[in-house]
Amino acid sequence: MAKHRINRGKTNELEVSGTFNRQHQSVLDELFQEDNFFDPQDLIQVKYEMLRRVKKDNWTVTRASETYGFSRFAYYQIETGFTERGLFGLLPKKKGPQRSHKLTDEILTFVNDLVEEKGHSQEELAEIVRHRFAIDVHPRSIGRAIVRWKKKH
Repeated sequence: MAKHRINRGKTNELEVSGTFNRQHQSVLDELFQEDNFFDPQDLIQVKYEMLRRVKKDNWTVTRASETYGFSRFAYYQIETGFTERGLFGLLPKKKGPQRSHKLTDEILTFVNDLVEEKGHSQEELAEIVRHRFAIDVHPRSIGRAIVRWKKKH
């Protein structure tokens, strides 16, 4: 069995793009062990090949998920992402909050009242919120949150 050669440049690019497979040692498919075309560190390639093994080579989901280092649940999530979005569906989801989590309705009501009464700038609003509610919020975040809040209310 040939050992996969590591390409540091590609590894760095994969890490920067968020597509480095941190579980690359769990990829047991012989294609990834014997052929340098197949890179177990390339998360997108690993996911695609896992799906291909099931769809074209008639592997079971259990065999494919175990061979590629994923759970069966993860396999189905990956399959859904690929079905709905193509290759973009294989990209990892962004980490961190996906919405405004600091600016509650209470804070936004308070800020909206300030904007309507006195016309404060976003920078002033950020400073007021920092002192009144003891949270640090970027001025642009306040502006975007107020626009969303007004649409909702």
